[in-house]
Amino acid sequence: MRLVTYTVGDAPARLGAQLDDRVLDLAVLAGHHGTDLPQDLLSFIRAGDDVHNTARNLLAGDPSAWPADAVHGPGDVVLHAPLRPGKVIGVGLNYVEHVEESSRSLDTDKDLPPRPVLFSKPATAVTGPGQPILHNGDLTQQLDWECELAVVIGRTAFRVSEEDAYDHIFGYSIVNDISARDQRRSGQWFFSKGQDSYAPFGPAVVTADDIPDPMALDLELRVNGVTKQKSNTRHMLFPIARLIADISSGVTLEPGDVIATGSPSGVGAGMVPPEFLVPGDTVEATVEHIGTLTNPVIDAR
Repeated sequence: MRLVTYTVGDAPARLGAQLDDRVLDLAVLAGHHGTDLPQDLLSFIRAGDDVHNTARNLLAGDPSAWPADAVHGPGDVVLHAPLRPGKVIGVGLNYVEHVEESSRSLDTDKDLPPRPVLFSKPATAVTGPGQPILHNGDLTQQLDWECELAVVIGRTAFRVSEEDAYDHIFGYSIVNDISARDQRRSGQWFFSKGQDSYAPFGPAVVTADDIPDPMALDLELRVNGVTKQKSNTRHMLFPIARLIADISSGVTLEPGDVIATGSPSGVGAGMVPPEFLVPGDTVEATVEHIGTLTNPVIDAR
């Protein structure tokens, strides 16, 4: 399933399934079949496998029988961030070539990290597709991009083994890990990476059963149509299962939490000369099987 959070006009946000160019309201569809489904994605994730299977069965029905009030065309809806995570856990230096470019441009260690490098972003950093990335020139002149595969947790995970890690994944999405490179403070990344709008997220969450191999997905990021990053998740230093096992060794992962699994090389700070985002730019982050997350950069002073 390809799940989105959408609005029509001024109505409250709702959970939808995206099929081709249409958005199908799952709760409305379920109501026409005499059953109930949650109206938001976080509640849907928490509801468990029986509810998820009900949604799959409804979506497998004859599209010509879908009720008209459940179906919305592409021009009718506005997509939002799929959900507001309880935690966004970022992973630094998780692609070998990015380790090299970071050591050259950001004064990080040139040696490969022996364990995942972790940081957090607050929920207030999350913004959705089409929403602006805020460039405050009073705070940064080095606003940078990072296209990352996002893992959305589906079941509570604490002290989970690598062998069991995938059992705790609901699905996958995209995070653009925006960073103010000149706001690292004594090596700490929270303010650099945690400001409002610094975690564009979406445009959809694709359930794990619809991603053939999350460790073999192409990633690409473009600024104003020019490709800056191009890689594949197979090049992660620490694969997804290792990340979940490492994080959950001491931090409980809850349904709806998001792990941003790290960026490949090609960030602006690593360019020669360096390149950074400015108001008027448009950033597109693409992950195979998931889609493209597009955000404009605006002046926020």
